[in-house]
Amino acid sequence: MGGISIWQLLIIALIVILLFGTKKLRSLGGDLGGAVKGFKNAMADEDKKALEDSSAKSTQTTEKQSETEKKEQV
Repeated sequence: MGGISIWQLLIIALIVILLFGTKKLRSLGGDLGGAVKGFKNAMADEDKKALEDSSAKSTQTTEKQSETEKKEQV
């Protein structure tokens, strides 16, 4: 009752197409898709860096523990 029906959405879409034209809408969609793809790639790179940093820190911690254990044995 309070929502937007399919007919109202179609009318809005038709008005937008008439105002902007299909070429402009197509290029806008391509730009938006490229931006989303770039954002996803950046997030994936950030996750890889975080994993590498955490694995490097755990390796350093393990090495320090090994050195401490060797000193204690001596």
